Amino acid sequence: MIACTLSNLELRSIIESAFLPMRCNCSVVDDSMSVEIIDPVSQDVKLYSSGISLDHLDTSRALCELITALRSELKKQPQPFPHALAG
Repeated sequence: MIACTLSNLELRSIIESAFLPMRCNCSVVDDSMSVEIIDPVSQDVKLYSSGISLDHLDTSRALCELITALRSELKKQPQPFPHALAG
């Protein structure tokens, strides 16, 4: 459980729902978390981040900053050209 009184299950739920309609899987082992964001159509992993310390997720602001950082990293990933999807 993290210091802001969220259980690991609640923490995972918040992060996973923040990336809808993409599929997001969070896993917590000991005091660290990994986040995997998957395209629901192609099933390609768009982002994988591991070693996220739960010690720093002690406020709602810290949780928001984590989600913002993950979204920023996701936007940096190369996107296929629209014509590549048509064929």
